[in-house]
Amino acid sequence: MSFAETVIWTGTCGFGQRQADVMRDLAAVEIQETFYRPVRVERAMRWRAKAPPEFRFAVNASQFITHDASSPTYRRSGRTVRPEESSLYGGFQDTDPVREGWDATRRIAEALRAHGIVFQTPATFGPTDANRSALYRFFESIRTDAVKAVELRGPWATHVTERICEELGLVHVVDPFEKEPSTYGLAYFRLHGSPPGPTKHRYTYTDADLLRLKAICNEYDDAYVMFNNITMHADAIRFQRILSEGSAGLRLAPP
Repeated sequence: MSFAETVIWTGTCGFGQRQADVMRDLAAVEIQETFYRPVRVERAMRWRAKAPPEFRFAVNASQFITHDASSPTYRRSGRTVRPEESSLYGGFQDTDPVREGWDATRRIAEALRAHGIVFQTPATFGPTDANRSALYRFFESIRTDAVKAVELRGPWATHVTERICEELGLVHVVDPFEKEPSTYGLAYFRLHGSPPGPTKHRYTYTDADLLRLKAICNEYDDAYVMFNNITMHADAIRFQRILSEGSAGLRLAPP
């Protein structure tokens, strides 16, 4: 267990309430719209201007980078992908659509002065030689001041994920109620409402869950705790309250 003071930034995946409420009540937000479609830089700059200076933004990277065009999420992309071009999307490929997705993600991250960029892969993106090569080529080619965090949803072995993240300077994103991250130091947790499992995003975390989460966070130097369930705003506030009640080794990031 870490004996240094752990700083925890509590937030939500997307604005679960009015933007002003999220920026007032919480310490961070992960922008979700950037996954589905490009967001105008001017709009991101307005978000940054409205937020307190200490408020932290993370950006969900464009699906053009991670997901192929057959994904149902493309229904929200605002784009009609021609059949002859569909194979060029996703998979961290060295293609124009993937580069377009990265450029759009990078511009928004810079406008927000984002602390992190989350690359969320589909479950179909498995540990093949081609996918590993694509990951290395992509992450070695991009430049950003933000922390690069990856949520590998396919069946990647722990030791493989650990090596990839270490060599590429990535933070391994997980739901802490499902698995442990393969990286150390900074943790980035996305809570999808996993316990007890079948309810998933409809789940509301109990006080016992949040106390367990608090103990998990204490194993890391610092942590982002980003709720992604239907009651995410209320659960995030309750978690902050539990943190504020005091525990050796933990410090609540200011909302």
